[in-house]
Amino acid sequence: MESSFVGQRLQRYRKRKNIQRPFTKTKTMEIKFADTFGESIKRLIWHQHPVYRFYELFRYKIPMFFKNLWFFRKQLWEFRSWDYSFNIQFFGRTLEKTVNTIEYHGHEVDVTRLKKVEKMKRVIQLINNIRTDSYIEMAEKKLGEIKHIDWDFEPAKDNPELYQLVDNHTKEEAEHNRKVYKLSDEIEAQEWEELFSILKGQDMEEYRNLFNSLTDNDKKGNLWLEWYDGSGMKHWWD
Repeated sequence: MESSFVGQRLQRYRKRKNIQRPFTKTKTMEIKFADTFGESIKRLIWHQHPVYRFYELFRYKIPMFFKNLWFFRKQLWEFRSWDYSFNIQFFGRTLEKTVNTIEYHGHEVDVTRLKKVEKMKRVIQLINNIRTDSYIEMAEKKLGEIKHIDWDFEPAKDNPELYQLVDNHTKEEAEHNRKVYKLSDEIEAQEWEELFSILKGQDMEEYRNLFNSLTDNDKKGNLWLEWYDGSGMKHWWD
């Protein structure tokens, strides 16, 4: 288990530093393993060289900046600093990019990769529900539409020069509307809780206890594939 975590972190480090996997393929598809440690050290040293950093700036970073600028153009145009909805709008947009990469270009085995894809798409949907505030519509689908009536005003009893709003709902209509509003609040609370539950992920202590309780190495090897449900934002990488 510990070695697999180390392997994952090493792979992520290599990707950040643009270090390719330590093997090459010949035209006959024969795989020849290189000196992993030596080649990695040479590449790391080269990546710290001012010449490479100058090359990297124009070859990778500036083009990626303009790609990101175009991809987030709507969010950048609409962003305002006074409302949390603009923050989660950005987050949802980043996940659209990530889920597309992992779903169609990921190297991970399908068993766990597709679980991640499912959870990320659910988070995107939850964020969209929050931003559009569509919880009343969800409640209406279950209980029926809210009863709307035209507003009426009448002179106030204590001051005829002033007018007060008259509620023309019947008792049954008012009770129905109250139930719809209450259910919409409950749905919103549930979806907020679901959102952060997915981002937090499962209890890793539970996994470690299960792993340590097994004596069969084959079962240990397959435990993560069976136990992991795709949640946990820290696992959403490839």
